[in-house]
Amino acid sequence: MQGFKTRQRKNVMERMRAGDRLAYYLTGAQVFSATAGITSEGFEDHEVIWVSKPGEDYPYRVKVEPDVVADEDRWVPSESIAPGLEWVHRWPAEHWKLAFRGNLRQIPDGDFDALRRALT
Repeated sequence: MQGFKTRQRKNVMERMRAGDRLAYYLTGAQVFSATAGITSEGFEDHEVIWVSKPGEDYPYRVKVEPDVVADEDRWVPSESIAPGLEWVHRWPAEHWKLAFRGNLRQIPDGDFDALRRALT
């Protein structure tokens, strides 16, 4: 299961569908580490699944199936793959890291496929 912050309600409940895919970006390390497939529609649940911010229970959720889960030595640094991603070109070159800020982003299928290939 993957939970999302309260502010992601619309994305999870109205936009995510079974068959969509997730790419996991680790902000602190600035790397991509895994991909997964969404296997359910979005749902709301307030049972605590983890705590990272006091008062936030990540209530908007989808069920997921792991796809590629890379060992740490296979994580993909964002700076090594970003120049080839269509999504990143929405930002000025000097601010490309903004493409990965935030909790949830919808990226082109080609970018997802490139990230997935880089992890394998």
